[in-house]
Amino acid sequence: MTFARTPLAAALAGMLALAGCQTTDMQMGSQSAKTVATGSAAGSASANASSALERCESPLGTVSLIENQSAGWYTIVTGEYKLPPTSTLLRLLIQQSNCFVVVERGAAGMNAMNRERAIMQSGEMRAGSNFGKGQMVASDYGISPEVIINNSDAGGMGAALGGIINRGRYSNVLANVGGSLQTREASTMLTLIDNRSGVQIGVSEGSASKTDFGGFLGVAGASAAGSIGGYSRTPQGKVIAAAFMDSYNQLVVSLRNYRAQTVRGQGLGGGGRLGVDGGAAPSQTYVPSEQPTRRRR
Repeated sequence: MTFARTPLAAALAGMLALAGCQTTDMQMGSQSAKTVATGSAAGSASANASSALERCESPLGTVSLIENQSAGWYTIVTGEYKLPPTSTLLRLLIQQSNCFVVVERGAAGMNAMNRERAIMQSGEMRAGSNFGKGQMVASDYGISPEVIINNSDAGGMGAALGGIINRGRYSNVLANVGGSLQTREASTMLTLIDNRSGVQIGVSEGSASKTDFGGFLGVAGASAAGSIGGYSRTPQGKVIAAAFMDSYNQLVVSLRNYRAQTVRGQGLGGGGRLGVDGGAAPSQTYVPSEQPTRRRR
């Protein structure tokens, strides 16, 4: 019984120590409340940004966020997880990276801009406010996010812990502790589209995972859940934020080495090189790069 009692006693002692550290003081900038998207951005300057975020020396163009609000993942993120739209997170990451200048195209933002223009047209706006035409900046590119969520329950560890101590009242407690462990995982994708041509410029995938030990506190009977906050109740939002940073970083790395795709012959949208009628013009005929092109006489 001594073998069973010692590790549990040590664990409970640790929980009580954490409970003793609990405080009601407000903690501004609390690390337990943060995601990987930290700090702020103003123009090309940023403060307290994550060191893991890729950055550019100068912007590649302007970009707007395009969210498919009818998609199933969007309903889960905003409905089940009660998280804000993913564009809120991506705006910060993109501006901090200085790889793009973000322009407003969201419904709320566009309504606000249209409201100011309506006030100007009504004649109620003071002189010099200058909300006339020709001032909005075009969006060169659009970034479309997508979230693929997977929660895998690592409860199998509970049987292992319970099997270590198979006698006494502590076996069920340890089994419940291990059984409540859960690994939260998220995979995300970002697609960059050229708004003028509709051509896909780049696409990237990112992922993140974190193990949630929240069940341990409930089993131990301690009231220290608030004292270790995000660690004991890891929100899915933190994992999604990390996955988006991963996918954005990979997109930026690819864009640094970007080379436009070219189609020989009549170019993009000119019919392509996979002819179907057998009567394609010579300029559309596929010629392997290792063989010289023969001219017809």
